[in-house]
Amino acid sequence: MRVACLAIGLSLWAGLLMALEIEDHRVYPGTGADTLHILSTADLDVFDPYLRAFQTRRPGVTLDYTVVSSAQLHRAIRDGARFDLAISSAMDLQFQMANDGLARDYTSDRTAALPDWARWRDQVFAFTAEPAVVLLSAQRFHDLPLPRTRQDLITLLRDYPERFQGAVGTYDVRISGLGYLFATQEARSTDAFWRLSEVMGRLQPQLFCCSGQMIDDVAQGRLAMAYNVLGSYATDRLSQESGGPVHILRMQDFANVMLRTALIPQTADNTAGAGAFIDMLAELALRDAAGDWPLPPLRQSGDDPPLDFGPIRLGPALMVYLDPLNRRAFLDEWENAMEQR
Repeated sequence: MRVACLAIGLSLWAGLLMALEIEDHRVYPGTGADTLHILSTADLDVFDPYLRAFQTRRPGVTLDYTVVSSAQLHRAIRDGARFDLAISSAMDLQFQMANDGLARDYTSDRTAALPDWARWRDQVFAFTAEPAVVLLSAQRFHDLPLPRTRQDLITLLRDYPERFQGAVGTYDVRISGLGYLFATQEARSTDAFWRLSEVMGRLQPQLFCCSGQMIDDVAQGRLAMAYNVLGSYATDRLSQESGGPVHILRMQDFANVMLRTALIPQTADNTAGAGAFIDMLAELALRDAAGDWPLPPLRQSGDDPPLDFGPIRLGPALMVYLDPLNRRAFLDEWENAMEQR
């Protein structure tokens, strides 16, 4: 009977995975009977050190790690998928799930040590602060001044349209949860967002679901520029891969800073393991420097602007653009700007 039940459980789990549009999946076998099922938007090559670090602390736990888009993660948890931990770059969708009662409470000494702005009602926990950046191909910009503000960027695109025609990349915010978050928060904070969108729209921009392909295309010279790329991915990826030199710029007029968050779904089976993983992330979130970890801590150091320069805050304001009418109105305006013919 035990074998039959296990076979049924594995079959159901395989069926669940098949229903998701999976970008990557890996199992890290442990020495014991416990398994921690993690659904995440973090690329495996970026998050692998965190998974291995947890397993060093708890070698008995098998880690089953599934990578999906933020929209897929949101849909899966809302549909009742049985994952123990949900980790996402789309803080607005995470906040909405917690607000709708889909997240469990969790408290510990480590989560209590997080700043108030990095947790929400002991349900959503931020563990990184990752800025949106602009990537520029050094080859394409070899004779041009590097833009420091959005107005600088608008001026360059207007003055040299032949150089940037078909060579500008950004998120397709209709399918990218993180792209939509960056775009809506930027639109709220600076009028330059819509002016820049209209200028990019005249250049037949390339639209992407994810940061990774944009980073690769700039490094390989297929794009001259990628806008609102996740800075942590750009730094990690460009330090490992070959390609042309790339400038990574954080705009000085306004910078979006995304807080990557984790929550325990109501459907979680291994809540103890999920809590232990959150404790590890909370501990790493408060380290003083990035060190060898691919993702940055909550605290900012070095030459970048401080964290209070353009962060996106956890709170009800995140849900404004998740309202269906507001979302449709925003997407209509975005499509008019970005898809000019």
